[in-house]
Amino acid sequence: MDLDAKHAVLANAQAYRADCLAEVAGIDSYTLMENAGQGVAEAVAEEIDPCRLAVLAGPGNNGGDGFIAARHLKAAGFEVDVFLLGQISGLNGDARRAAEAWEGPTAALAVQDFEAYGCIIDALFGAGLSRPLEGAAAVAVRAANRSGAFRAAVDVPSGIIGDNGAELGQAFEADISVTFFRKKQGHLLMPGLERCGVVKLIDIGIPDRVLDQIGPQTFENHPDHWAGLMPQPERGWHKYQRGHLGVVGGPAAMSGAARLAARAGLRAGAGLVTTIVPEDALLVYAAHQTSVMSRPYANREDFAATLEAGKFSGFMIGPGNGVNEETAWRCLSLLATGDPMVVDADALTTFENERKTLFGRLHDHVVLTPHEGEFKRLWPLLDPRADRLKAARLAAREAGAVLLLKGPDTIIAAPDGRVLISSLGPPSLATAGSGDVLAGIIAGLMAAGMEPLAAAAAGTWIHSEAANLLAAGMISEDLIEAIPSVLATLD
Repeated sequence: MDLDAKHAVLANAQAYRADCLAEVAGIDSYTLMENAGQGVAEAVAEEIDPCRLAVLAGPGNNGGDGFIAARHLKAAGFEVDVFLLGQISGLNGDARRAAEAWEGPTAALAVQDFEAYGCIIDALFGAGLSRPLEGAAAVAVRAANRSGAFRAAVDVPSGIIGDNGAELGQAFEADISVTFFRKKQGHLLMPGLERCGVVKLIDIGIPDRVLDQIGPQTFENHPDHWAGLMPQPERGWHKYQRGHLGVVGGPAAMSGAARLAARAGLRAGAGLVTTIVPEDALLVYAAHQTSVMSRPYANREDFAATLEAGKFSGFMIGPGNGVNEETAWRCLSLLATGDPMVVDADALTTFENERKTLFGRLHDHVVLTPHEGEFKRLWPLLDPRADRLKAARLAAREAGAVLLLKGPDTIIAAPDGRVLISSLGPPSLATAGSGDVLAGIIAGLMAAGMEPLAAAAAGTWIHSEAANLLAAGMISEDLIEAIPSVLATLD
């Protein structure tokens, strides 16, 4: 799958290099700053009517953007006050030039009450801060967050690390963040995702061709990457040509998870879905499934015979299977077929103490879908809470398979280092069975012929958009029924 550079996401160092490459291409750095400040002003003016507005300006280029935004907002009818951390005499380069072009009031950053202001712009530090806010900056940010003002951040809210979204103590809580050329990783990763508010991306004149030299490996998940790869049945096909997904189910009392996954796989595009279930659980599965078929097995020999006779084009195992030796054996049996496969839930946890056994059997057609707890069981030395992006990338490389780390900032990592970040999912997805539905969608797409990275990315987007279509009170069964409406938007 070729990833669209339009949706590339940059680390801080890559964003800095983009600026430098633009200068090499003949674009003056102050022109970039002027365009950035004007873009911030226009983004704010689109959101609120002219009012009294405070710009919190820092000692670097982020502050320079703030001074330019102040100038344009004043011209647009806003009553603007600039509060500077430090002295104008201490500014250098483009930031100094921007400050000297500002003809309005500038005061020291000492205000602790912003209740008189209708808008506050954070132009203190942006993405590059590596230590917690302190002194006057920390006091001002706390006061701004307490106020009822509309809050806008220049690039990244001060107090958020641009590379990974981590919060350095107290961070500015923005309603919008205005960033330039491409989004930063911290815009899409928690808790930066929440602190940024709505991210507005503006063009400041950096040519897209600089990405050829930067070579980004991180991208925001979007249909532009994979919509053209979605399974499309042709006239005259029968159901097996659309793919036959086998979903391994567990005991009767735990059957709901596999049934959710199976129905999601069918909705996602597989022509046929069969749950492969313990013989004593068959009646429970059969009684609750209509379009999804069921095949029982009594022992390991029956299970192996079912795999050979079923004409399957893909498998899924994990939800509701139980953490035990039989789940591990069944998982390894499925992997031995070499068919496309999703490994989820109990099928991951059951290898907690045998991770090398699992990794040794994985192949190019596998997607692993752990939540954070399951991830930590298989990769105890990696800490997704410290840096989800880095942890997922390293884990996918070690496993040699596509890895989807679930969460409000879902990470989809390929073994070759490419990563997609998906942050569209609403809080309502934190409901029982939601992960089973996601795994089923991905498995259905893979059984229908979609490659693992594309299927994982598409499945995550479909899953999130289905939730966004639904009202409060949504449960996982509702997600499945919303899938056709989401698929219709991709036609």
